[in-house]
Amino acid sequence: MSFPWAKQYQPTNPVMRFLDEKLPLPRFVYNAVGAGYPVPRNLSYMWNFGVLAGFALMLQIVTGVVLAMHYASNATIAFASVEQIMRDVNWGWLLRYAHANGASAFFVVVYIHIFRGFYYGSYKAPREMIWLLGVVIFLLMMATAFMGYVLPWGQMSFWGAKVITGLFSAIPLVGEPLQVWLLGGYAPDNAALNRFFSLHFLLPFVILGVVILHIWALHIPGSTNPTGVEVKSESDTVPFHPYYTAKDGFGLGVFLILYCIVLFFLPNALGHADNYIPANPLSTPAHIVPEWYFWPFYAILRAFTQDFFFLPAKLLGVLAMFAAILVWFFLPWLDTSPVRSGHYRPLFRRFFWIGLIPAMLVLFWCGGAPAEEPYVMLSQLATAYYFIHFLVILPIVALVERPEPLPYSITDAVLHSDDRLVVGENAAPAI
Repeated sequence: MSFPWAKQYQPTNPVMRFLDEKLPLPRFVYNAVGAGYPVPRNLSYMWNFGVLAGFALMLQIVTGVVLAMHYASNATIAFASVEQIMRDVNWGWLLRYAHANGASAFFVVVYIHIFRGFYYGSYKAPREMIWLLGVVIFLLMMATAFMGYVLPWGQMSFWGAKVITGLFSAIPLVGEPLQVWLLGGYAPDNAALNRFFSLHFLLPFVILGVVILHIWALHIPGSTNPTGVEVKSESDTVPFHPYYTAKDGFGLGVFLILYCIVLFFLPNALGHADNYIPANPLSTPAHIVPEWYFWPFYAILRAFTQDFFFLPAKLLGVLAMFAAILVWFFLPWLDTSPVRSGHYRPLFRRFFWIGLIPAMLVLFWCGGAPAEEPYVMLSQLATAYYFIHFLVILPIVALVERPEPLPYSITDAVLHSDDRLVVGENAAPAI
């Protein structure tokens, strides 16, 4: 984001001046997260979660690299190597629990970050590319997390891998060969474990690369804000440092307190007891369930129980599961309202809080429950609403809704000025 009033980097120290001339890394950091990067002055704590997601990613990379030094990706000793990390490696138990619970923390902040984007219209022009890269990051996270869940090679790891890779067999013609190619055989074994370990180690660095692109794309139009009104003058902004570094620091402190409570007092609360049993291909668990962050999409997968003409239920479930995330790619074009923020969209706000959020909570609940009634019926209803919300309700609301008057500027919103910009039939293009 380039503004004429943004401060320019002027190093005074001779060493920093030399470095800036030969390799302008200090200037890059200053313009990215320092006083040279002006941001809207009204950002709330809901804008902390991008920084928290970045911190969680780095935590996962650091702990994962150290764990990889002690892990053995061999089906005969993988489970024993994890137990050896827990018992014999110095601070191994801390690294293992930090990595396992760090994945949950990563998904918590990312889910909040995504739904904040839904509510405040962060996917609208001119920020479409930021949103699209964010969805790519989420898809890579899902793939990385699935492969990481397989590595302990416990009962739930093995059978989770068998169930999830078995979904590819639903694809006509190429499904069976594709499943064999992914696993390196006809069932999860040594070849699959080696492949998953390699990809699980590699993909976080791919995610880091896409995150850098995500931040780069963000710095072109700049951050959105709770009003959805674009920056109009210098009074609408403050330097990122020290104002938002301090605010993000406070948010990071709260995050670390909650994370450490789980890490030291509830380290296994988000795991599954069956994963402390070595993988046994001859003993199927009573209830196969993935990690909690997959539950809503697992519920969508299981919501399809009847064939539809020539399409089998299994294929419909797989298509719906992937479509539940892919529909996010089209949000910039599905929601055509000229107003971004849900604060000024009363009809959108009702459907968001009374429709979408309860539907997601039901999907989370049903995804972790057994595949029986009433959970199947509830997941079917929630799945139906989920797709109707994005594909039907959102476009219609954008056409018929009468938004509330917007503040003329960010400064007016902060100072509670009476000036308002009416957005209606004669409105200008997107605010």
